Amino acid sequence: MWKIKNFNDLSIEEFYKIMHLRIETFIVEQKRIYQELDAHDLKAKHIFYEKDDEIIAYARIMEEDVHVTFGRVVASSKHRGEGLGKQLLDNIMKAIKQYFPNKLIEIEAQQQVEKFYAKAGFTSQGDSFIFASTPHVKMIHQPL
Repeated sequence: MWKIKNFNDLSIEEFYKIMHLRIETFIVEQKRIYQELDAHDLKAKHIFYEKDDEIIAYARIMEEDVHVTFGRVVASSKHRGEGLGKQLLDNIMKAIKQYFPNKLIEIEAQQQVEKFYAKAGFTSQGDSFIFASTPHVKMIHQPL
């Protein structure tokens, strides 16, 4: 079931499962070293899919000045290829339309998924850059 919650509405167990998925993917699987837990979690809307008592897809959405952003977009390696990424992005876009209407969306996407976001109407802006040893690109989407 898809859920969207503010930080203070997450149970301790839900936050643990979210962090487990993020660390498993971004730190262990992708072999990146950076501080995964940050202050953005406190102000974010957390969107996730739970199946069989496991969080298998997740992202966080945050408002920043004149735009909204989202990140930490992840699907469990055990469930990749099941269409979760598309479902997750669809749910992110619905949530942005509901909670942050008429706001420009600006993200920093890993370069390897640039085409995935382009299919959803995002356009790349500028040159790629390195964040936590991984090439990223700034992308925008006009207000919903």
